[in-house]
Amino acid sequence: MNPNATSRLVEEIMLDFASLTGLEPSGTHPQRYLWTDAFAVCNYLELFRQNKNQNYLDLALRLVDQVHHTLGQHRADDSRAGWISGLNQEAGELHPTKGGLRIGKQLKERRPEEPLDERLEWDQDGQYYHYLTKWMHALHGVSRVTGNPTYNLWAVELAQTAHAKFTYLPPGGGQKRMYWKMSIDLNYPLVHSMGQHDPLDGLLTYSEVQLTAARNSGQQPQPNLDAEIGDMIDICRGKSWATDDPLGIGGLLSDTSRIAQLMIMGSFPYKSLLETILDSALLGVDSFVKSGSLEFPADYRLAFRELGLSIGFKGVKKLLGLINDNPGLFKGESSLNKIESSLKQQIEALMEYTALEESIERFWMNSKNREANTWTEHQEINMVMLATSLAPEGFLTI
Repeated sequence: MNPNATSRLVEEIMLDFASLTGLEPSGTHPQRYLWTDAFAVCNYLELFRQNKNQNYLDLALRLVDQVHHTLGQHRADDSRAGWISGLNQEAGELHPTKGGLRIGKQLKERRPEEPLDERLEWDQDGQYYHYLTKWMHALHGVSRVTGNPTYNLWAVELAQTAHAKFTYLPPGGGQKRMYWKMSIDLNYPLVHSMGQHDPLDGLLTYSEVQLTAARNSGQQPQPNLDAEIGDMIDICRGKSWATDDPLGIGGLLSDTSRIAQLMIMGSFPYKSLLETILDSALLGVDSFVKSGSLEFPADYRLAFRELGLSIGFKGVKKLLGLINDNPGLFKGESSLNKIESSLKQQIEALMEYTALEESIERFWMNSKNREANTWTEHQEINMVMLATSLAPEGFLTI
């Protein structure tokens, strides 16, 4: 597909998404879901960059506002009302992320006295840490595009809140850990286990918004995340990132381009982490390919998970471009020269799999495959992730 046709398809998808979810025209009861909306904000920012059409920037800003007023407040079927932070209406408008943001699941959250039903838990509301970091990234992007530091301040405040509530010291002490899912008011954990990539996601996202906060400090004083970043470094230490989940692999691959951008900006000294993540991603890609799941019919495949992998390969291509544009980035010390050589070998190995990206996109661009239940039951997240894969810069750029 030529670039103009691709751009038109992305526009069509994102305008359909706006209509389906009550964003445009604005609905009385908009259907907001934090993960999907974070990617959607990035997509609208990218369409604005490509086309200079103010309507797409307006959609991004309106979506941010709608998310905050929907997912930053209690559910309509909840006995509680107002901002989930507990702030009054005026203070909540100024600090809409202070209490975190709901996931946007269909069912009410599980109360602390109710037994865990693992199947039902997937459909129950609450807060996910890895959704919150995606929203921090989206807010950071809005601040980058508009030059308005308030959006990044909201990202910093969300990071502080999420970190304070999701991280904890085990009863016997030792290394901090993280909860995977918390209650809407962040008062109790719903799922105690730690998401495999949550600490890594937190480290990179905190570093990203911290960088912009430092740059904006002259315009508007902003709190810093030094303590939170230090915690995340400790939690990441010794962790394994390898996974055979395509969405998780794609996240790792996207992370490599984020790390490279942070390094170029001089605000990320952990160069060895890039090599470690590429190693883990390579193991994961190899395992995923051997599983043969891309040979299954659409009814047995989950588009948004596969498209996460496709987006990740776009991140690898961006990483390669960043390294080529900054040839001296790892030069100067013999140990760093070894890292540079290893990186090139890892990227070359990954590039052998980049045909997967086109295969996944082509499969899900086929209208027949989008008739499968696996597409229609997750329509909004699938369409937004397809749009991100086709126009990834809004998401991949920090």
